[in-house]
Amino acid sequence: MTKILVTGGAGFIGSNFIHYWLKHHPEDEILNLDALTYAGNLENLRSIQNNKRYKFIQGDINDPKIVEKTMQKGIEVVINFAAESHNDRAIVNPRLFFETNVLGTQTLLAASLKKKVKRFHHISTCEVFGDLTLDSAYAFKENDPFSPRTPYNASKASANHAVMAYYHTYGLPVTLSHCSNNYGPYQFPEKIIPLFTTNLLRDKTLPLFKSSQNKREWIHVDDHCQALEAILLKGKLGQAYNIGTGVEKSIEEIANFLLAYFHKPVSYKNYIPDRLGHDRRYLLDSTKIKETLNWQPKIGFETGLKQTIAWYQENSAWWAPLL
Repeated sequence: MTKILVTGGAGFIGSNFIHYWLKHHPEDEILNLDALTYAGNLENLRSIQNNKRYKFIQGDINDPKIVEKTMQKGIEVVINFAAESHNDRAIVNPRLFFETNVLGTQTLLAASLKKKVKRFHHISTCEVFGDLTLDSAYAFKENDPFSPRTPYNASKASANHAVMAYYHTYGLPVTLSHCSNNYGPYQFPEKIIPLFTTNLLRDKTLPLFKSSQNKREWIHVDDHCQALEAILLKGKLGQAYNIGTGVEKSIEEIANFLLAYFHKPVSYKNYIPDRLGHDRRYLLDSTKIKETLNWQPKIGFETGLKQTIAWYQENSAWWAPLL
């Protein structure tokens, strides 16, 4: 049995990971530490709230007392999902992002070192590498230099440096992963796929940034969880792993797919000004995790997108209050 601390486990990816891990690792226990800010939602975990192998603690990773108290509960593995993660909000309040994503991560690292955990895994993003031109043939590799262009991206890049510094300086057993854009159930409706889906379910228009040809690489959250499992079980300490599918879709393409799905006309597209520092394109080279850890994504984009749309259609009781 392993006792695992998942931080940010009431969020989109964190809650999906908790469901996945409890299902596939029946001997392990999970402690979920989450501050329950606007995107943290315990409804994501309602089905397991009485599971004896799961416990929730409300607390901020930036609070050393709460973190150290939580770590005293026999924690052996820490998986840090906790982060402020929305670029638009980071532009309005960058300080909050640096406090949570950098100082909060450092607080966790210090407590993990003191506790002598067996593994600290940090969830990062493809956005730390900067952006690519739309016609570039390049994909970011794990050892490429960071070149963040927004406050959110910079805060995540800074956290990456802190994680690796604790490995090289103190010998903390860490791994790190950069993931492409996730989609799937329980994603907060400010993100593009649930935003477009819930808008169309309410017969509202779709807000597209003017640069609607900007591309993102997409991965279903279940594939992300399986990749994290591979890293935690077989990953090499002190290493970073890119997690991507190679499947790129522009905002325009996603809007077109959803309009066709819901039988809505193109007049439902509403073009709005680009946000500040709007990155054009991210693409990860995921060769390393595929070749060294034998991981492959299993869910095709169109299949996963249809499943996600169906989930939002069937779960308005979950997302309607969040609007």
